[in-house]
Order: sequence, then structure tokens, then C-alpha cells
Amino acid sequence: MADNMEERIPVFTSLAEIYGEGPLLDEASRRYENLKQQFVKLYGREPELYARAPGRVNLIGEHIDYEGYSVLPMAIRQDTVVAIGKREQGPPMLHIANVDSSEFQACKFPADPSQEVDRGNHVWANYFICGYKGVFEHLASKGEPLGASVGLNALVDGTVPIGAGLSSSAAIVCSSAIAIMTSLDKSSSKQEVAEFSCTCERHIGTQSGGMDQAISIMAAPGVAKLIDFSPIRASDVVLPTTGSFVVANSLTESKKAETASTNYNNRVVECRLAAMVLAVKLGMPLEEARTSVNTLSDVEGLCVKYASAHGSSSPVIAVEKFLHEAPYNTEEIEDILQEKLTTIMNKSPTTLAVLAAATHFKLHQRAKHVYTEAKRVHDFRGATVQSDSEELVLKRLGELMNDSHASCSLLYECRFVSLSFYNVEVSVLGLLLYIFFCKVFPNG
Repeated sequence: MADNMEERIPVFTSLAEIYGEGPLLDEASRRYENLKQQFVKLYGREPELYARAPGRVNLIGEHIDYEGYSVLPMAIRQDTVVAIGKREQGPPMLHIANVDSSEFQACKFPADPSQEVDRGNHVWANYFICGYKGVFEHLASKGEPLGASVGLNALVDGTVPIGAGLSSSAAIVCSSAIAIMTSLDKSSSKQEVAEFSCTCERHIGTQSGGMDQAISIMAAPGVAKLIDFSPIRASDVVLPTTGSFVVANSLTESKKAETASTNYNNRVVECRLAAMVLAVKLGMPLEEARTSVNTLSDVEGLCVKYASAHGSSSPVIAVEKFLHEAPYNTEEIEDILQEKLTTIMNKSPTTLAVLAAATHFKLHQRAKHVYTEAKRVHDFRGATVQSDSEELVLKRLGELMNDSHASCSLLYECRFVSLSFYNVEVSVLGLLLYIFFCKVFPNG
């Protein structure tokens, strides 16, 4: 079932509506009381509201959201909560503090949505500023009057491990955006907030897709979600009831924003270059390939057309034919595109940073991963609705996840420890073990 595109961000009046009854509610009550008391200590009054957004784990669909392809994540219990209130004295400023003040120092910014995020100074509160900018950019796009600048006090409490691949950044951007929008007496649909939260997080310097923000905003209890893009949509994926997902943190940190030009963004650029080279090789006019092709999904149709003429429906056939496995250097790609890469990419500072840092690009491997991973996502979703026994469904899901991990390792060169799900005796254990140390990506 697809989420209603107009479904609003929900408002709750009690913690039990979110956390249920029992130990989880008791834990949450203590946490929110501590958050309130620290807010009062810092700012002299209670917060006006609290906004919450969870982290996520991606079951399958790694590094393809920014290529326009569907992914299949689910939210986790760990979340980020932002307590917020308007400032009533002094010039309009944003005061942002963290419950863990020993690790995350308090920051102050002007209440100015036009301010740029300082990418050279990677402070944690930059993610709050991303959310702040996103709210005002969204309101401006709708033609809503912004009025005078309003100062805000904010206190952040996050339980999503930092840099662990669980999208702590999206959790703070989304919770901050919801808190800021609500404090300004504005509201939007889940789909709108997911869309602009994805866009505004790019102010931090990463060319990310929309998966993390979409699942943080659009998740629902008890189900995973198939996330589609352009526009963002979320459909329920019900997993076998006898399966469990065990999420473990390896304690390896990935500082995605700080290493964007050499890791995360590098892969995004390689995918774009692969798409442009494929476009030219498959007959697209040069100018169109240079200016209109941004993702591998943009040329999938050409790849499938080529494959169909050769007895297949897989876009990988075109990848194998037209992209060689040896890394491309800049000069070779420029010869194909008949233009300097710095000229083609001159409107993207983050891409120019990649081009300045890299000398070789693995186009074949990145394209092959994206196209095969996109298919695995839909195969995974299809397996969950089959009438087979849960034992067979779990086995099939495990096989697809193993294939995803192998592709991430060999073709996309994400660093993780592989785990064979095929060898897990699901008929005895009744578990689909999803060990998160397999899914930590120091390279982005």
C-alpha cells in the first residue's frame, strides 16, 4: 500500500502513542524528562514542542537511490529528538545545543536562512542548519510569506550511533526540519518534508539520494518500505513473521561529509560518467549526453533497447559491451565526450572537488552494481509476496542480500565483512540474521 501523498506529519500528545506501553515507554519518559530539564537549565523555560525522527537500516538497494532507483529500508528504534522553542530576547539567533555536551559543543548561528553551511568546518550543528535552510527554501517554493526572522533555542538528543551507517545525519536533519516548521506554525505532508529534507542535506556537501530522509519521515511500525523516487513514494513491504533482523554496530565510523570528495561523492560522479559514456556509445547526440544525462536511470532505456536486440532485457548487456573493466582516466573520458570534464561539471562544486582529487574512474563496475542492485530490490519485494513457505521466502531473501553484499564489495568497493545467509539454518532458527557490521561503509 502506498502512503497517501497528502498524509501530514503526525502530532502526538503522549509518549505512549509513539513508544507504546512497558519498558520502552518508561525509558522514553526518563529521556524526555531529562531533555526538558536540560532545556530549562540552558534556556530558562520549557520547550514548546519535541520533534522526533528515527534512523534506518537498508535491507537492500545500496547506493542506487541517487541513481533514481527504488530502495527497501526500514526504520529502527534509535532516533533523534529535537526540543525547540522561540527566543524572545536579543537579536534573532539560533542557539543549538546537544544533551551530550562533552562531545558536541553548543553552537550559535544567525537566524538567517540564506546563510551558507560552512563545509570546511564540519560541526555537528551544520545538520540543524541544513534543516533550517530546507524549511525556508520549501516555504519560499510554495510562495508562503516568511515574515521577520525568528530566533530559536534547540536542544538535540540522539541515540542513533554517529557514522555507523544508520543515517544519524538524516535523523537530525529531518527532526530539525519538523521542529522548525512546527515552531513556525507551518505544516506539510510527509512526502513534501521527505523531498525537501533530502535536498537540503546536500548543503552539507554530499550528493546523497533520498532514501534516508524518506524512510525517516515515512516509516510505519511493523513493516519495511519500498521507496520510489521522482516523486518520493513509500509502499509497505511485509516481511515474514518468523524472521528477525539483528542490527549490530561494528563501531567503525564513516565520516561521510568530511571525506565526500574521495569516497561517497566519488561513486556518484563515477555513475554519472558511466551514464554519459553509455549514452554516447549507444547513439545519443553528444550535447544531449553532456547536458541531460545525470544518472544511470537516464540511460537505462537505451541499454535495454540494445539488450533486446541481442536477446536479453538486462541493461548489463550494454555495460559489458561498451564499458571496459579497466579504470578510465580523465583524458579517455574527455575524448569520448569531446569536452573537458571540468567544463561539463562546472555548475557542481562537489563534483569539481571529486575531479580534482581523482585520477581514475571505474565506470564498468559502478554501472554493473547499480543495474543489478536495482533488480535485486524488486526481486526482494517480489519474494515477500510469494505464496511459498516462509522458510523458502527467508532463504530467497538471504540469497538476494548475499548477492547485494558481494556486489557492494567487489563492484562498488564498499568495505564490509561478508556474511553468508544461505548457510543459516532458517528452518531451525526461524531467523533471518541481518548483522549490521556487514553494512558499515567507511567509503561511503
